Amino acid sequence: MQNFDLINEGKAKVKVAIGKISKELPVFYNPVMSLNRTISVLLLNSMSNTNIQIADPLAASGVRSIRFLKELNKNKISSLYINDYSKDAITSIKENLKLNKIKFNKSTNNNKKDNSKNKIKLYNKDANIFLLESFGFDYIEIDPFGTPNPFLDAAIKRLARDGILAVTATDTAPLSGTFPSTCMRKYWALPQRNETMHENGLRILIRKIQLVASQYDKALTPIYSYSTEHYMRIFLRCEKGKKKVDKILKQHGNYNNADPLWLGQLWDPAIAQKIASSAKKLSYISVQDKKFLNIIAQESKIHIVGFYNLPKICKKNKLTIIKQDELIKKIKAAGYQVALTHFANNSLRSDITKEELIKILNNASLVHHKIP
Repeated sequence: MQNFDLINEGKAKVKVAIGKISKELPVFYNPVMSLNRTISVLLLNSMSNTNIQIADPLAASGVRSIRFLKELNKNKISSLYINDYSKDAITSIKENLKLNKIKFNKSTNNNKKDNSKNKIKLYNKDANIFLLESFGFDYIEIDPFGTPNPFLDAAIKRLARDGILAVTATDTAPLSGTFPSTCMRKYWALPQRNETMHENGLRILIRKIQLVASQYDKALTPIYSYSTEHYMRIFLRCEKGKKKVDKILKQHGNYNNADPLWLGQLWDPAIAQKIASSAKKLSYISVQDKKFLNIIAQESKIHIVGFYNLPKICKKNKLTIIKQDELIKKIKAAGYQVALTHFANNSLRSDITKEELIKILNNASLVHHKIP
């Protein structure tokens, strides 16, 4: 018999299955993805949009939707559509909604638009069928176990103008270059297993989503992206129009031997800063996660593809690694932008040329002893 545990995540209380994190869980819940869900809340609260229609097609325990209901700003949600193919999941969602004292409509599988006053609608359908039988959403959450590929077409078809598509991919091994042939089949690009592999993989995923959207004259631009733990995560804003799509497609190309991938922005700096600032005020976010979000906010200001891995540069050029804080000061003093990157340790995102960076490191090596 399956054991369950009552846990707190954000402001939500949810009953979740206990066991190894896998598809075998009767209702999937991964505590490691708590930050993923927290950032969803922070991002939506950072935007001025109100009365939005939200779709959670792969809801599982319903924890993300419950957190939306309890943590999003007043008047943010017009309607929230919660769906899962599993009947066990629907039972779990109902229990968790009741646990949080949230009223909801009974599950429905009809194809008609639900005009009931209750803003929470429950569905027990295949995720793609649920999306295709719907009428459009301002925010769609695609957070599957593994690749998001099977859900991209239907989600993009139902994404409204100026809507946000949130996509998670946990198949990071192909995207990061461990299985290049798999990446070619799934994402139509060649990855590389090198120091920028996680950023490369994220940009490959973005391009794939953009290509699917381009078929429907929808231009999807990333407004917030990151890679951490075992997954990659992107929020994309939708604009409509052939010319806007053409502009997106022109920003596909090669970087660090990975090809083709998205070469445009990964973040809207204003949104990144709001997320980091809002996170500081929340007691349930760990110090480590707050630091992570702040690093993203700082690097979002630098519109450069890729970053410099300091150990690799120093090893190749037989240079001494100096303290990062000191190096950052020297790069800024030379007139360049610079920040830590969340993609890798001991690495910097900067608009400085590699030659200038090596020059600074070389000059510092002449006056500093080797740091252990």
